[in-house]
Amino acid sequence: MLLHGWEGSSDSLYLLSVAQALHERGFTVVRLNLRDHGGSHALNPELFHSCRIAEVVGAVARLQTLYPAASLSLAGFSLGGNFCLRVGARAPAAGIRIARIVAVCPVLDPATTLAALERGPAIYRHYFLIKWRRSLRAKQAAWPGQYDFGELLAEPSLTAMTERMVLKYTDFPDLATYLQGYAVTGDALNGLVAPTRVITSQDDPMILAQDLERLAQPPALRLTVTSHGGHCGYMDALSGPSWIDRAIVAELLRD
Repeated sequence: MLLHGWEGSSDSLYLLSVAQALHERGFTVVRLNLRDHGGSHALNPELFHSCRIAEVVGAVARLQTLYPAASLSLAGFSLGGNFCLRVGARAPAAGIRIARIVAVCPVLDPATTLAALERGPAIYRHYFLIKWRRSLRAKQAAWPGQYDFGELLAEPSLTAMTERMVLKYTDFPDLATYLQGYAVTGDALNGLVAPTRVITSQDDPMILAQDLERLAQPPALRLTVTSHGGHCGYMDALSGPSWIDRAIVAELLRD
């Protein structure tokens, strides 16, 4: 199962690329859309937020129920990598058997990532502002009697938008509590049993490598930190599978 990043989708090019590489090696591939991603805004009235882990755990459990004899592995990018790690930590309690997990540049501490987006290269900040506002407009169009995002859309920054979303549309008391709710730092990954590899880079402008020191270190977890790669970059050719595609395939083929 492959999981995209925030405001990506099952049709994001990086997900299609690794899906093709896996398919060519004989894997059956499922590409999961998070709520309100990939044109799914009309399927559920509640708004997406990153602490909605239970429904992703449920989707993985359902997939295993449908194909009980299959070996199930997870791979995700950015926020999708964060979700994969949290699913992995919850898998034993949920009765899910996971063979392997690969998380590429996963969000580690959302507070750190949000701060880095605000002060980092403007291209990333503008990209997410445009994509998130477009998604909110689609959600409002799908549920016009339930949502009016006028004030939310008018906020000038990702931090201000997130805080307004949290206070108005979630049960979290404040922004800090919400951000901590989907962090994988501290003891959040102590429950990992499946062999898990995190791949990230020293020059990622959004996921700061310094946060790796704050991860739990269960025996199942293995870290790969490259010097270069940016955020989910790892391109070494203009065509064909990228380095990260080959790395994911190799990891999921390990005995």
